[in-house]
Amino acid sequence: MVVTIKKQQYYLWRAVDSAGTALDVLLQQHRDKEAAARFFRKLLKKQGFVP
Repeated sequence: MVVTIKKQQYYLWRAVDSAGTALDVLLQQHRDKEAAARFFRKLLKKQGFVP
């Protein structure tokens, strides 16, 4: 999802489990493979599963 803040566009990353609970939310200016990998690494580390 794209969010505009002070005329700049940011990508809103959300991780939601099967029950609909938001696990993590992150705003980034980039939407690419590296940004997605960084988001999921951070999420897994927070949940206790390090790849």
